[in-house]
Amino acid sequence: MIQALTRTTHPALAGTIPLKKHWAGRVVLVLLGSLFVALMAQISIPLPFTPVPVTGQTLAVLVVGGALGSQLGALSLLAYLAEGAIGLPVFAGHVGGWPVGPTGGYLIGFVVMAALVGRLAERGWDRTLGKSILAMILGELALYAIAVPWLGFYVGFSRAIPLGFLPFIAGDGVKLLIAGGLFPAAWKLVGSRPSVQ
Repeated sequence: MIQALTRTTHPALAGTIPLKKHWAGRVVLVLLGSLFVALMAQISIPLPFTPVPVTGQTLAVLVVGGALGSQLGALSLLAYLAEGAIGLPVFAGHVGGWPVGPTGGYLIGFVVMAALVGRLAERGWDRTLGKSILAMILGELALYAIAVPWLGFYVGFSRAIPLGFLPFIAGDGVKLLIAGGLFPAAWKLVGSRPSVQ
């Protein structure tokens, strides 16, 4: 059934076309990507020593970027931010609002992360386990390059790395492995691997 939702067989079209090939399909993929991130954001574990919770968002962003590619991946995350900005409860803890506060840098960084992982996937970095993991690590580093300084404005720059980066290294490693395992299923859902258009 999922595959049926991700393909169109309109009588006027010859054969079955992956959603990425049609503008309406791309809109559906962007919205599905934003929904997946929103759902995974609700897996949220607050940590008592930092304002940044452990969430499933990072895993979702890796999968969305790797499955949809740079443009659709980034658009999915922009849609996610827009949904939160208008007040939908899509962020961790069932909250919405402008992506500001201590964790706002992570939300903004997700857009860059999805675009970078997607771009590297388009260049074939998703074809081998080693390159796939490296692409995701680079995506994570791009995220933290935005999120940690942002957090520093709220907690002090000397505390930003201990509170906003170090506690998440081990969990991010697990998320990388899970995302790598989910890529084949995500490609099936989308209908193809990312490729340069």
